[in-house]
Amino acid sequence: MDGTTFWVVAVVAAILVGMGKGGLPVVGMLGVPVLSLVISPVAAAGLLLPVYVVSDMFGLYAYRAAFDRRVVAILAAGATAGVGIGWATASVVPEAVVTVLVGLIGAVFALNLLIRPHLPAARTAQVAPGLFWGVLTGFTSFVSHAGAPPFQVYVQPLGLAKAVFAGTTTVLFAYVNVIKLVPYFALGQINLGSLQIAAVLAMPAAAAVFAGVRLVKVLPEALFFRLVTWALLAISVKLIWDGLAG
Repeated sequence: MDGTTFWVVAVVAAILVGMGKGGLPVVGMLGVPVLSLVISPVAAAGLLLPVYVVSDMFGLYAYRAAFDRRVVAILAAGATAGVGIGWATASVVPEAVVTVLVGLIGAVFALNLLIRPHLPAARTAQVAPGLFWGVLTGFTSFVSHAGAPPFQVYVQPLGLAKAVFAGTTTVLFAYVNVIKLVPYFALGQINLGSLQIAAVLAMPAAAAVFAGVRLVKVLPEALFFRLVTWALLAISVKLIWDGLAG
């Protein structure tokens, strides 16, 4: 993992991760696919996890007063189980199958929002659906940092304000990324060499967090969610393509 090409691509991936932690979750999902252009997807996921964790710290500060505690609590419970399932089945479930599944879920949800944009929003976050989507969020996040589609399926219809939506995203995934550290170490996806590279990439990622926060603030709310939905659709199609390609 050296050379000019690797470092250029890695810095771009780190910036995308940081912007995701600034409140643009689907943008953050681009990190692993972009870095997979120069190293394997498994190595990319392991290399970027510490970058996610460092970026989370800045995101937590930025959104410390803007998140939905109930939504975070429900999803965190499910996501904990999902990460555990991902760890237990790491050597059994093909990553391509999970990738296609995540892509299909995200694509169907995004298309539904684009075709019927005025769906009624739930008044409160329901526990049972939240646990279900939380498990999927934790599992898919463990496999390839692709937890945003199932997360958005549950959260986006709740009608949260854009800052609360962004903050809830940041807080939930900060928790998920921390609990992923132990299994990633145990599976050998994080090592001393990857940590040294991640320490360098954490700097542009941290700066990009505040660029993401700024974008969330200046974008009109309707446009913000419309862009989030289109981005979700684009990433979902890419995930389906990647999964079918093997």
